[in-house]
Amino acid sequence: MPFAVLLVVLDAALVVHAAKTGRFSPWAYIVLMIPGFGAAAYVLIELVPAWFGTYQGQQTTRRVGQALNPEKIYRALKDQLDIADTIANRAALAEECLRLDKFGEALMHYDAILKQPLGEEPGFAVARAKALFGQGRFADTVTALDDLRARWPTFESSDGHLLYARALEGAGRAAEALEEYRAVSQYYAGAEPRVRCGLMLVRLGRDDEGRAMLADVITQMRRAPRFSQKVQGEWIAMAEKALRR
Repeated sequence: MPFAVLLVVLDAALVVHAAKTGRFSPWAYIVLMIPGFGAAAYVLIELVPAWFGTYQGQQTTRRVGQALNPEKIYRALKDQLDIADTIANRAALAEECLRLDKFGEALMHYDAILKQPLGEEPGFAVARAKALFGQGRFADTVTALDDLRARWPTFESSDGHLLYARALEGAGRAAEALEEYRAVSQYYAGAEPRVRCGLMLVRLGRDDEGRAMLADVITQMRRAPRFSQKVQGEWIAMAEKALRR
């Protein structure tokens, strides 16, 4: 059988498989529009992980699926909310809106959740502050987090604390931002607050102090397990880049 004919048969079989397994969009179009390569991608991304069922395979499928059709989950969650307007459904949609940088819509959903008796939770308030921050409303983010702390004084969130420091920086309150970066660095699991603090010090003209902090981050990360270095790769790279200047 000529190769061209074999390729057509293979592509047709994969399109049928995609249709039967609920993967028609976007895979059928990819297989048909990119002969050979589309089929190879479908096999590697969809079939191989399904055959082996590995966690890494599932994660790869999810990442590639999001890249090819980034709003697929968003549309499904929106449909689910239309069917049943529950706090859980609205929160899931709001979180997906944050992931897609739909900050205005996320804010609307979190406002709706927090107005409900069972939705008055500090975690939702932190997420709402993330939506404000995403809109560039730094002063409003600070106010929202101050209100959260007053309302739930025993609540602790390292992500919320880091967001507070970033909002202070964005609002031009440099001294307070540095103080909060240092405070959250004492218990935050990653290198992000220390790197942000070091970069801010450099921007403020406090080069020696900032560069010393960035160098310390790199030294500590080099001593960390390889897995930790991989997870913190973005922040290590930022620190190294700043030190090369």
